[in-house]
Amino acid sequence: MKQILQDARTGEIAVAEVPAPQLLPGCVLVSVAASVVSAGTERASSEFASKNLLQKAKSRPDLVRDVLAKVQRDGISSTMNAVRSRLDQPLMLGYSSAGTVIAVGKGITDILVGDRVACAGAGFANHAEFACIPRLLLAKIPNMEIGFEEAAFATLGAVALHGVRTAEAKLGDCVAVIGLGLLGQLTLQMLKAAGCRVIGFDLNPQRAALALQLGADASCDSPDVFRICARSERVDAEPMPF
Repeated sequence: MKQILQDARTGEIAVAEVPAPQLLPGCVLVSVAASVVSAGTERASSEFASKNLLQKAKSRPDLVRDVLAKVQRDGISSTMNAVRSRLDQPLMLGYSSAGTVIAVGKGITDILVGDRVACAGAGFANHAEFACIPRLLLAKIPNMEIGFEEAAFATLGAVALHGVRTAEAKLGDCVAVIGLGLLGQLTLQMLKAAGCRVIGFDLNPQRAALALQLGADASCDSPDVFRICARSERVDAEPMPF
């Protein structure tokens, strides 16, 4: 099958011919009809992969700590071999897709061959022709009026919804959404549907304008506001006039 892979050393992306996944117990095999390119996530992955080792270390100190811990535990030689092995493995891109079930694994009784499903999960719902998806990472598409391209966005909607729930936003709250990319725009629409007042912030004027079209009560693209927020842990401001 064909799958989009990224070189972990150079960041180069290619369409590769790879073996199709095997059906596992508790999973279903899906023929993928559409997958979403999450621009922010995949751009960040590409930028990280294209950096040299020193730049990677500076941008991901958490990974450096993991490497140092492994050095103390297993020694330098074993750690270097593990790092080289990791860099030699291509990265699988994508985490949100939709398609048709072509096989059902042992233990699954509520999903049938032919069902149309939305799929989620890094390492599972990749940009590939076929995918083996655990039952907990897929959901039936409720009706034929929803196309595969629409259903493929379900994971991104779930990510935005999780953020809203984690923030415990309530009816009447005034909420700031900082960053108005795809997830930011989805988040502000959910907040508005929940009865919140929403202020969108993004340095890109087009994104700020789109936020207003999608229902934000106010938006801001001024670099000065971001500079003030960066210098201060707390910024006191007059109440918004709405």
